[in-house]
Amino acid sequence: MRTIHTQEIIDAVKQLCIDGCCTLRCDTVKALKKAQDVEPSPVGREVLAQLVENSEIAACEKLPFCQDTGYAVLFVEMGQEVRIEGGFLTEALNEGVRQGYKEGYLRMSILDNPLSRRNTGDNTPATINYELVPGDSFNISLLVKGGGCDMKSALKIFDPASGLKTAMDFIVDTVETAGAEASPPMTLGIGMGGPFAQAALLAQKALLWPLDKPNPIPELRKIEEELLERINKLGIGPAGFGGRTTCLGSHIEMGPAHIAHFPVAINIDCHSHRGAEVSL
Repeated sequence: MRTIHTQEIIDAVKQLCIDGCCTLRCDTVKALKKAQDVEPSPVGREVLAQLVENSEIAACEKLPFCQDTGYAVLFVEMGQEVRIEGGFLTEALNEGVRQGYKEGYLRMSILDNPLSRRNTGDNTPATINYELVPGDSFNISLLVKGGGCDMKSALKIFDPASGLKTAMDFIVDTVETAGAEASPPMTLGIGMGGPFAQAALLAQKALLWPLDKPNPIPELRKIEEELLERINKLGIGPAGFGGRTTCLGSHIEMGPAHIAHFPVAINIDCHSHRGAEVSL
């Protein structure tokens, strides 16, 4: 049995939030630079160049890459042989987010509920997902999720007879409808399967994948590649100014489903594809 004190968790999450908002993921920067080499639109290339420059300034000056520092999504992978001491784990995770957003001078975007519209003032509560695994490991992955691209995300439960083509058309149509309002170039997390809530969670979890990591399942890798090709032919381009770089990449997480369902969820991330992770 390994013991982890909540103060260590608070400190780690605080730093994750600051780093995640100020330092763009290295796979995202790499994808933006690679896109510059193949983007035929001069305006599109200029937008991509500005995004890369912005990432360098943000990392150097410890400033947010985007003014929308979003909401903190935490994926906690906890070994069953880990014991937490010093307080309640969920409270520690939220305290880390609270301190990180305050000390990093990050925008507070969380409301207590959508009707009152009262800002909680510290960007909590965070969205926390727990997964219990064997052993004594303890890993935290942070996804910084902006509001604009989330507004363009979608979920639909098809009947099984609709088939894969209909599901893929739905994904492409969702991106086309989102257009410039989702701040392309986008990254897509796609969830296939699960009950209603699980499909959305699978889609969000898929955004944690490195952009340059191929899907190990050949069938899913083929779907991802076809979706990327179709979406980049839409002509939306960087910032919606036209071009071929509408999407930097997509990943699919798949789960079990009810016999009557073919659930498909698309969680769109904008050009600010941000995140960080830590192992304690």
